[in-house]
Amino acid sequence: MIDLKLLRDDPDRVRRSQISRGEDPELVDALLAADATRRAAIATADALRAEQKNVSNAVKTATSDERPAVLARAKELSAQVKAAESERDDAEAAMHAAHLAIGNVIVDGVPAGGEDDFVVLDTVGTPPELAGPKDHLELGETLGLIDMGRGAKVSGSRFYFLTGRGALLQLGLLQLAVREATSAGFTLMIPPVLVKPEVMGGTGFLGAHADEIYHLDDDDLYLVGTSEVPLAGYHSDEILDLSDGPRRYAGWSSCFRREAGSYGKDTRGIIRVHQFDKVEAFLYCRPEDAEAEHQRLLELQRTMLAHIEVPYRVIDVAAGDLGSSAARKYDCEAWVPSQGAYRELTSTSNCTTFQARRLATRYRDENGKPQIAATLNGTLATTRWLVAILENHQRPDGSVRVPSALVPYVGTDVLAPTA
Repeated sequence: MIDLKLLRDDPDRVRRSQISRGEDPELVDALLAADATRRAAIATADALRAEQKNVSNAVKTATSDERPAVLARAKELSAQVKAAESERDDAEAAMHAAHLAIGNVIVDGVPAGGEDDFVVLDTVGTPPELAGPKDHLELGETLGLIDMGRGAKVSGSRFYFLTGRGALLQLGLLQLAVREATSAGFTLMIPPVLVKPEVMGGTGFLGAHADEIYHLDDDDLYLVGTSEVPLAGYHSDEILDLSDGPRRYAGWSSCFRREAGSYGKDTRGIIRVHQFDKVEAFLYCRPEDAEAEHQRLLELQRTMLAHIEVPYRVIDVAAGDLGSSAARKYDCEAWVPSQGAYRELTSTSNCTTFQARRLATRYRDENGKPQIAATLNGTLATTRWLVAILENHQRPDGSVRVPSALVPYVGTDVLAPTA
């Protein structure tokens, strides 16, 4: 949820954010109206309750002549209070719905527009010159690393087995991410992958893209698409001590996505699948520290990409492609030779106070007063990275060089075709 004080003090900034996102700016006026109605309803209910209390006290001291009129007024006020409280509750519900309809207010400088309106901030490395590059699936199958056919047989389309050194490659990648994260002060977490509706909703994932999420109807639980979700819920309804700096976590989990909105896209291989593993960085900090922490997360991602030795670029994602919770997002996109294009490997988002406000996660300021914390997240490694590793390090004989940082985990420096 956005800060209502910001809404009241600077509604034009919220309108500009909506326009940059490609969203309806009139939702801002609807929220302002709902806020005013709610506050008026609360004031009316409070005033009537106060009068009711005074009249109730007056009953005790009223004379026999005064008592009938006083009792009649008390009865009248009881009905008025009941009606006013009902109106207040309705106004609260309308206000909540209007509040949820508005995405986070973007950070100044975020590009306006949609998916194709990003700004390239940096390009690192040079795409390899490969004659007729094989794609990651052909390489993975030839090298005995990926089995999509049996994945589909067992679970359906967009499922797979990682086999032999393919499994070792992924585990090594994730362990490398854990090593880097813990060295940078992040606490390793293995969180639940099923969460309650209030946690999934609190992180902002039950809005426009709710159809991407698996829901277990009998249990009313959601399968997470990222460990950002349980880590965001970890400190819900708590007041954190941030006097020594941010709380930093790195969550290792399996992730699940229905990919409902990707019909026909990336159906080959493991670029877009229903289940994958990921190490996700997540942190809580003071709002004034959020932009600096965002840059630190991006640098940690750059460190990981340097380890796998692939060309990549960093983009500033346009407002319309942010998702409702993010105020700014940077993606790192690796070169994929078989597609002749850069594809996303990492994202890191500054969610400012949007998620923490929904989840009631606070900290105490220098005066001891509770304030809403900021939250940020960023991918440190995931299954999709195998695509970039296999394709960029393929060799003419069909083998693949293993990046030196991963050799200790995989047990070889070259993945050769199986007999």
